[in-house]
Amino acid sequence: MPTPRPAAPVVGGSAIKAGVHPGAALAGLPIGASDATAALASFRESCGRLTTRIDNSGLTRPADWKPACDAAKMWRGEAAAFFRDNFESVRIGDGSSYATGYYEPEIAGVRRREAGFDEPVYRLPSDLVRARVGDATALPDGRQPLGRYDASGRFVAYHDRAALEDGALAGRGLEIAWVADPVEFFFLQVQGSGRLRAPDGTVMRIGYAGTNGRNYAGLGTLMKNRGLLGDGPGQYSGSMQGIMRYLRDNPRDGRALMRQNQSWVFFREITGDGPIGALGVPVRGRSTVAADPAFVPLGAPVWLDVDRAEADGLWIAQDTGGAIKGANRFDTFWGAGQEARVIAGGMSARGRAVLLLPKGTLRRLGR
Repeated sequence: MPTPRPAAPVVGGSAIKAGVHPGAALAGLPIGASDATAALASFRESCGRLTTRIDNSGLTRPADWKPACDAAKMWRGEAAAFFRDNFESVRIGDGSSYATGYYEPEIAGVRRREAGFDEPVYRLPSDLVRARVGDATALPDGRQPLGRYDASGRFVAYHDRAALEDGALAGRGLEIAWVADPVEFFFLQVQGSGRLRAPDGTVMRIGYAGTNGRNYAGLGTLMKNRGLLGDGPGQYSGSMQGIMRYLRDNPRDGRALMRQNQSWVFFREITGDGPIGALGVPVRGRSTVAADPAFVPLGAPVWLDVDRAEADGLWIAQDTGGAIKGANRFDTFWGAGQEARVIAGGMSARGRAVLLLPKGTLRRLGR
């Protein structure tokens, strides 16, 4: 089937500019017991950051979250009741949402280069910096762009995917691992974290450390624009599996297509019981959702009602993504393993979304 057209998100700006409105009454949301229990556990893990970090959406202040976080520490009752008692429902813009999926992939990789493992996994290089004020045009969010200073002291864009694949960082000792399959590694970069399994069975977990600051281009969009996606002769499905099949069937054109995505992800080795999201806490399968922090406070609960039943329900916004931009744009996390890979790779859901914010938020915002 052709890739579904997502609801057009509001890109740029903030939640306040997109419009903040009262959402559906929480008493009317069918919050399931297991769904709420998992969300409450993830919310507790988020509280240390929620009550200290600045909310770039403009919706909340750190102190707003303290009552709910204090209640979460002591809560022993029904998990769904916790959310009904401590939050109110808020709709951003018209609430039309689009949700995709991601997972923690496991691919073949080793710590030290050996035969058959030729694709480097780089740590964050020291010359990747933000421009000094006045050396480059600021980004829409006010931050300075990422790049590097060349030998003459001029600020320039950082090496893109093609340059990095061609060895722009070779010889600098930045490799933390080597992987066997460039297609699998490309999708691990899209996911932002993953596991590398060596031939001897040992596993190294790697997590997002940063990007090169170059433009992200989704392969699905590129292929759709070229008429490669669909159900006709010579076309491929728009799922991750269909895109990967095209790349393997057409290695030369596939490599050129991957290079159209100039963005590159740098990694670090991580330990613990789960990959770490942008909020700085572990992301949890079927509980964590990635969102645009200009529209959603990281750590906030999110209710999704979409046309894919497995994605319906309560999530906690604990992560971000290069392609996750705009109001009501979400990326649902499904954990690790084959089932997670299949669900995430085929996830493309449209529907409605509301945020759960501390009681009193709407009144303070004059809504």
